[in-house]
Amino acid sequence: MKLYLTLLFLIGAIYCAFAQTYSVKGKIIDAESQQSIPNATILLLTFSDSTQIDGMISDLDGNFDIEEVKDGEYLLKVQYLGYQDLFRTIQISKDLDLGNLLLRETATELGEVTITARRSTGTQKSDTTLFNADAFKTMKDASAQSLVEKLPGVAMIDGALQAQGESIAQILVDGKPFFGGDVQTALQNLPAEVIQGIEIFDQKSEKAQLSGFDDGERLKTINIVTKPNRRKGQFGKVSTGYGTDDRYLLGASINAFNEDQRITFTGLSNNINVQNFSSDPNAQGNNRPQNGIIKTNILGLNYSDLWGEKIKVSGSYLYRNRENNGISSLFREYVTDANDGQTYTENSRNTRTNQEHRFDMRLEYNIDEKNRIVYRPRFSAANDRENSYFLGESVNTDGPLNQTENIRTADNDDFDIDNRLYYGHKFDKEGRSLTLRANAGYHWNEDLAFRRAENLYFQPTERTEIINQQISRDRTGTNWQTGISYTEPIGKHGMMEIEYEIGNRADDSDQLTFDILNEDLSGLDLELDTALSNSFESKYLRQETELGYQFRKEKVQIQIEGEYQHAKLQNDQFFPAPFDLQRTFVSFLPTVRFDYKFSDNTNMELDYDTNTDAPSVQQLQGVIDNSNPLQLRTGNPNLDQSYSNRIRLRFRSRNPDTDKSWFVFAQSRLVENSIANSSYIADETTELPGGIILEKGSQLFRPVNLDGFQDFRSWVSYGMPVGFIKSNLNINGGFSYNKRPGQVNDVLSFNNSTRLSTGISLSSNISDQVDFNISTRMSFNNVENTLNSNLNNKYFNQRTRLNFSWIIWEGFVYRMDLNHQINSGLSEGFDNNFLLMNMSIGKKVFNNQRGEISLNVYDMLGQNTSVRRNVTDVYIEDVQNNVLQRYFMVTFSFNIRRFSKGMDMNDYNDMMNSGGDRRREQDTI
Repeated sequence: MKLYLTLLFLIGAIYCAFAQTYSVKGKIIDAESQQSIPNATILLLTFSDSTQIDGMISDLDGNFDIEEVKDGEYLLKVQYLGYQDLFRTIQISKDLDLGNLLLRETATELGEVTITARRSTGTQKSDTTLFNADAFKTMKDASAQSLVEKLPGVAMIDGALQAQGESIAQILVDGKPFFGGDVQTALQNLPAEVIQGIEIFDQKSEKAQLSGFDDGERLKTINIVTKPNRRKGQFGKVSTGYGTDDRYLLGASINAFNEDQRITFTGLSNNINVQNFSSDPNAQGNNRPQNGIIKTNILGLNYSDLWGEKIKVSGSYLYRNRENNGISSLFREYVTDANDGQTYTENSRNTRTNQEHRFDMRLEYNIDEKNRIVYRPRFSAANDRENSYFLGESVNTDGPLNQTENIRTADNDDFDIDNRLYYGHKFDKEGRSLTLRANAGYHWNEDLAFRRAENLYFQPTERTEIINQQISRDRTGTNWQTGISYTEPIGKHGMMEIEYEIGNRADDSDQLTFDILNEDLSGLDLELDTALSNSFESKYLRQETELGYQFRKEKVQIQIEGEYQHAKLQNDQFFPAPFDLQRTFVSFLPTVRFDYKFSDNTNMELDYDTNTDAPSVQQLQGVIDNSNPLQLRTGNPNLDQSYSNRIRLRFRSRNPDTDKSWFVFAQSRLVENSIANSSYIADETTELPGGIILEKGSQLFRPVNLDGFQDFRSWVSYGMPVGFIKSNLNINGGFSYNKRPGQVNDVLSFNNSTRLSTGISLSSNISDQVDFNISTRMSFNNVENTLNSNLNNKYFNQRTRLNFSWIIWEGFVYRMDLNHQINSGLSEGFDNNFLLMNMSIGKKVFNNQRGEISLNVYDMLGQNTSVRRNVTDVYIEDVQNNVLQRYFMVTFSFNIRRFSKGMDMNDYNDMMNSGGDRRREQDTI
């Protein structure tokens, strides 16, 4: 009761703090083309002395809405690069709709140009950070990724693109999905020169967008806004190359834009470890070497369009064929008694061939202003073939314990289909809405493997065991879920939501293991091993009822929700010994969200969430997996669902006058009943249920529920321009702490790891003739184990990267890509430092310089390597993999640029230095 009284008091105080105010809205339009202009700057000035009162950036459709404006006389100023400033005197005494505001292009005269001010690189609007693409200089043929990596708060970390401390989940182009969640494919298939603006924001779920009530499901999203005169035409890039050791590359990315209709084709074939089409001749898409020697073939298609006036559709299809030849070595220290010191070493090689089809689609049908339907189907099918070998050995303080030499071939098939349907209805009363949603999925997995292993056990006496097996796994799963939510306004600034949801997940999993008694031309003589075979079914039925309240004003938003969840987990084993187990879970899941807007360019979000997580069928099925005979694994049908608490903070601040920016991210989690690993290390020969023998030193891993999991992660970034060298400086740092519970021979232990990281990057903003981006990131790590202090360890890692491009003279281009890595504190033989240097020299060809012939060298110094450390709840390991090393390659690339009639090509011709007269159509050559 005290909590509710406090909340009501807070809401009342906030309501009284704001006086009577009004709003000013309108839409920015190009006077000639009548197209909307996104990212235009709208300033509200005092009429007497032109002091700025408020301001904002127009959205994707050119709309703006300035709220909380007091009555009086004002001067409205609209400005956008390449257009004449627009001024309008307005009188505010009520909400004002200015309608369409027309901007006219500035007349361009050749001759002397005087620069009187530096253009702002961007601004902050609520949770959206907007950047002006023209304020960041890139090379003429650079990709969108090269541009995005220059933005404040954006960094490539361990091969994943992150913004404001969180991984980018999806790319939109003019608000429409582009290649689903494949971020690097999307960014490499769009040239930087067609981009007008970039928006970084947290996209809410489909349900939240329809109802207006935040459910906490968000995706860190980049929306690329294209230039109005680049939305009709064909553009892209094709590349081909051949080099030493029969290295080859053939790739293409072609975009056909016709206003709302967008078609993008991408294709790639290579054996130089390039995973996605890249516009970089050095063919290195991130700062983490790819493990193995990889051949890749890709075909991709992305489509978006408006079907009539009411239907928006977008979809993508991707086919990928990949072969990876890998060699790896690892050293693993197990969490054991301090006097035992058991370790494991493994050397392996494998060849994996993977084929994948992936399709996703989004269809939005706006029936009318009050009714909308969204349909999102997804489909994937994959085949994975494996041919592998490994040699593993366990050792303790008494000497060698055991050894296995293992050969495996496998053929695995996966099929997944998912359908999501949403319907939203808005009633005549503002804020009243009804949202319906449903989703259904089917998942199928079939594996067939053959394994031959020779196992040696040295203690207490030496013994040899031969395994020759056929293993088949057949899993099918279905899931469905449906929900309904209703919102009702309460007062002028309040809203209530009531929601009900029900869903079910059903999984069947069968594993059959056969001993191969004889192999001859007539076939295999098989005998079922009942101890390694199992037939299992799991069903998880969940019902949720939720009540929430939201209070929203211009500067503050508060949302409180309470959810009652009732879940039932039913496990049934049919073979070898039938049994069933049913459990019921009742949970209360509170949520609190608080957003505060300090100013137009500074805001904060603070969330508290709770949720439950049910164990998977793989974790529940109690069947032995002997893929590594020295380290057996099994499931646990007695697992409970876990319950997690999460607090998350986001802070964003950007000064558009100085271009200085701050981003802060922090998140903490506490998980009850977390699903962790329990390891049993046999100190003598032990018989497991079913007659399976666990020799001395061998291990059995099993999932269990343990309390005590804690996780904290933080990240802070500061960005500013460095005027005297025309560059942008970004400084970032972070701290993380992780406490992982584990169980060793029924004794509870914790692996506590802390990491302190810091980084700095400097990216050029000089011209389109010279471009560089230099960055370094250091991390200091400390690992402590409560059970075995001998595992306590401190290690250090530093990664430094330099990208440099320079058009030297008359179309000659020099490019260099450096990656330097320092490791210390790892296991003996794994502290490998290396410098990876890629370099190319090229010559632009053709009158318009759209073609380029270049000579490339990859790993010039022959030092490329891949080393990483993994910290888990039951062991710490260091892993080293083979990587692609030095080769030379001659490549030819060609930029396709053909824009349709009626488009203004003046800026494009100037950019490409093509010379000659302006034409109304620019052909390919």
